[in-house]
Amino acid sequence: MSQTVDRALSILPLLAEGPADLGQVADRLGVHKSTALRLLRTLHEHGMVYRQSDQRYRLGARLIALAQEAMENLDIREIAHPHLVRLNELCGHTVHLAVYEEAEVLYIDKVESRYPVRMYSRIGKPVAITVAAVAKLLLADLPEAELRALADKFDYPLYTARSTPNAPAFLKELERVREQGWATDLGGHEESINCVAAPIRGADGKVVAAMSVSAPNVVVTAEELLTLLPQVRRTADAISGEYSGRTTAKEPV
Repeated sequence: MSQTVDRALSILPLLAEGPADLGQVADRLGVHKSTALRLLRTLHEHGMVYRQSDQRYRLGARLIALAQEAMENLDIREIAHPHLVRLNELCGHTVHLAVYEEAEVLYIDKVESRYPVRMYSRIGKPVAITVAAVAKLLLADLPEAELRALADKFDYPLYTARSTPNAPAFLKELERVREQGWATDLGGHEESINCVAAPIRGADGKVVAAMSVSAPNVVVTAEELLTLLPQVRRTADAISGEYSGRTTAKEPV
């Protein structure tokens, strides 16, 4: 029975590459065509595969619908929280998780610093979208046309001398973030607060959330905070792996 299930499941990655005929399926599984046909018929009955008019098979609508439903029911906060806690235990600084919703970037989770000087950020509160590191990552992943339209609509408050001053500067910064795969806010919102962030990606590679580590200058310098970037990125990769169903990435060390 386990061998039959294994063979049936092995058909799905093949069809994900594109339609295949009975001979191709049999060859990939290393079985006789009659065995491959029985497996395909069973999958077809459950809507997992579909036989086209040219007698080739492709993934079925039921399988795609189940995958979509599963993704919609995933709770990124629930998956990410244990990872955020472990990173906080390692570095001691404030850890945030944020998502993009309706032209706003919102904090959806926070693990407080162990140090007496703490940040005033709150879960459910929008971030300063033109300077926050998590916002840069989430916006940098948007389609170019949508991103440019948003950038033209934003106000650009000069919170500090390091704040993003205008749309062209913002778009240039997001291009850099997109290329390097991580982001910072080094005194852009508050002179005394620095932040480094990494993206969390779904199975399709799209950024679904962003996480960050933040700390005030009185606790750690910007240069010292940047040394935590590898740990932050490993944590984000571990969350991405669990969220997308891939093998869990290594935890921060």
